[in-house]
Parts: sequence; C-alpha cells; structure tokens
Amino acid sequence: QVQLEESGGGLVQAGGSLRLSCAASGRTFNTYTMGWFRQAPGRARVFVAAKIWGGGATSYADSVKGRFTISRDNAENTVYLQMNSLKAEDTAIYYCAAEKFGTGTSSPGAYTYWGQGTQVTVSS
Repeated sequence: QVQLEESGGGLVQAGGSLRLSCAASGRTFNTYTMGWFRQAPGRARVFVAAKIWGGGATSYADSVKGRFTISRDNAENTVYLQMNSLKAEDTAIYYCAAEKFGTGTSSPGAYTYWGQGTQVTVSS
C-alpha cells in the first residue's frame, strides 16, 4: 500500500515555472514507477511524464517535452515535476501515480495508487 500526497500547485503567469512534489509513504519507494498525469475541466485524465522504478528511464508526453522534467529522490520518497515555460493549456489538476515495478506506460489504468491532485492554473 502506498499513499501519495502532491504539493506545489498554484497560480502562475504564462512563461513562468512551478515545481510539483509528490511524497510517498512506505519503505519500498524505489520499486515503484512514478507518473504524473493531468486533468483539465471536462477532459479525460492524460499522461504527462513517468520515471521508471529504481533510477530508470523517463518518458514524456509530446506536449510537455523540453519544458517539463520529472525526477525522483528515492532517499526522500519523493518525485518531482519541474514545469517551465508554462502555457495556459497546462492548466489542470495534476495527479501523482504509482505502480510497483511499472513499465512507465502512459495509460492511467496501469497505475494502482493515486494522490488527490494539486491545481495548476496558468494565466495568459
């Protein structure tokens, strides 16, 4: 069982930056693939980025490549999402997700554990 808690959301102007954090409970954090997803009003939840368990590969949605960076600190049981050059279309609730030994797939259904989400609003 893993509990996830996101933080770091807020209101930012277009072109600005935010860093989201997701703190995980438990003692086997390094065995979980961690993902970030987002959901805009009236839209489905979509993949943003993933970091494979251990110190593995990263993957990104095309819409955020070159602007967002996912990283993890296994000692602190935390995964981060650094978001730069933010655009109005990045406005959404951002969710952290975890899957033990996950493949880093972009499918939300492949992740077992989810946080409550944190709101990111980008004003244009």
